[in-house]
Amino acid sequence: MFDHLFGVRDIRNFISDETFLVRDRNGVSYFIYFDIENQIFEIDNDHYRNNVNSSYRNNVSKSNHPHYDRYMYDTKYSWDKHINSCINNYILSGSNNYSDSYIYSYICGQSRTRSERGSSSKRTSTKVKNKYLRTMRISLKMSSSDRIELSIDPGTWNPMDEDMVSLDPIAFHSGEEPYKERIDFYQRRTGLTDAVQTGTGQLNGIPVAIGVMDFQFMGGSMGSVVGEKITRLIEYATNEFLPLILVCSSGGARMQEGSLSLMQMAKISSALYDYQSNKKLFYVSILTSPTTGGVTASFGMLGDIIIAEPNSYIAFAGKRVIEQTLKKTVPEGSQAAEYLFHKGLFDPIVPRNTLKGVLSELFQLHAFFPLNPKKIK
Repeated sequence: MFDHLFGVRDIRNFISDETFLVRDRNGVSYFIYFDIENQIFEIDNDHYRNNVNSSYRNNVSKSNHPHYDRYMYDTKYSWDKHINSCINNYILSGSNNYSDSYIYSYICGQSRTRSERGSSSKRTSTKVKNKYLRTMRISLKMSSSDRIELSIDPGTWNPMDEDMVSLDPIAFHSGEEPYKERIDFYQRRTGLTDAVQTGTGQLNGIPVAIGVMDFQFMGGSMGSVVGEKITRLIEYATNEFLPLILVCSSGGARMQEGSLSLMQMAKISSALYDYQSNKKLFYVSILTSPTTGGVTASFGMLGDIIIAEPNSYIAFAGKRVIEQTLKKTVPEGSQAAEYLFHKGLFDPIVPRNTLKGVLSELFQLHAFFPLNPKKIK
């Protein structure tokens, strides 16, 4: 990857064993932190990407350059996808070879061999993947199981209502496959019964109730099962006086269940009212990408503290729907977490690698303490 833009020979100086000072062909410097043993890769992202894109497009003859790929470099979005892919493939390869020469040859060869590598990263162990996701600043898609492993102390997870499945309450049929068959397909594909996992566990020793939505299951859509599982979790947390975490990742209410899916918004909100207003307990909502529709319009925005992940897409209606309905252009980036943060829509934006520590401090500030004081981090 780097030799197309900088050249490995253009690395002038090692700041430390893991931090590199890299200069491009115009002499502009960029800092890259690469701690491969701890699975960390950090770049001065905005400066790095913006300068790379402009200098590469403006100063290199595209048509004659042997490594020019118009689909890779023509847009910031394509560049983001490319750098994510290169880093992702290297870390997820599970390699134990940490030598500089191997790292350089692997990453620098990704552009030329990405089509040949195919499914090599699919064989990566979950353990390596989770270490990577835990520390990377670049937010990749994350399953509910990975997120539970990221947040909950090992050996403390106790799932709830795992056997609850949808029974196609309105016998929904469309021109596509029947709803029941679609449910069966996603159950086989994800290993989940529906689009949320709920349960209890410990976060740095603090007992918590947590629900995690999974976008891989029908876009994280909220149907009767999702609504019922979250409501039962809230009621359990209310009775046991537990702090509550709900991690949102959803396209909204599930159309295949009609008005029954919309009723889940009121049901969950009612349970939260008892939890927050009557029992005075503490609820943290975490908005990940994407959080839209009925989830945004209900429990997603009802947290005592609302946390967003960096670069998350958060909205009620999507950009395309708004533009087609109102015949107006939605400004680019106006539904991104960073823009909405400055409009006061939620509290902090917290990256994944610090999220567990932030939650632990919030809970202790609200008088929820570890069962074992030695687990305070």
